[in-house]
Amino acid sequence: MALLSILRYPDPRLHKIAKPVAVVDDRIRQLVRDMAETMYDAPGVGLAATQIDVHERLIVIDVSENHDDLLVLINPEITWRSNECQTFEEGCLSVPGIYDEVERPAQIRFRALDADGNSYEKEADGLLAVCVQHEIDHLDGKVFVEYLSPLKQNRIRTKMRKQERQAERV
Repeated sequence: MALLSILRYPDPRLHKIAKPVAVVDDRIRQLVRDMAETMYDAPGVGLAATQIDVHERLIVIDVSENHDDLLVLINPEITWRSNECQTFEEGCLSVPGIYDEVERPAQIRFRALDADGNSYEKEADGLLAVCVQHEIDHLDGKVFVEYLSPLKQNRIRTKMRKQERQAERV
């Protein structure tokens, strides 16, 4: 297992659209293990392959309190969204230290493959629904800050670039 490097906003690679996983094989299963280890270490509740500069449609999520309920989504697809929306404060491993409210559908249904390549469908609400939508956005080349006003986006970009310059000096 290996800890992977997480891209930081505004890295342009975060806007690359991920391609479907062609085959669920040992390489993908190893990537799932490495992504899970990276997500837990960060610590976070979700990680999309785009965030580690792998542009394939793969997500790991664990919203459980004990971090013992890993959900693997390969080639995920939202098949239904409720009309009712909810606002959650979101953060992102690619935008460390930044949190803001984002409105999304309150409930979703999605379909994906698991780490063995088996297809499944699941309904989600609450934090899981938010997380699935947030991570699928990453696969589609979108970062949560893009839901915010242009002014907030510019402030966040400036802050992230400043943090990057400071880290390079250390």
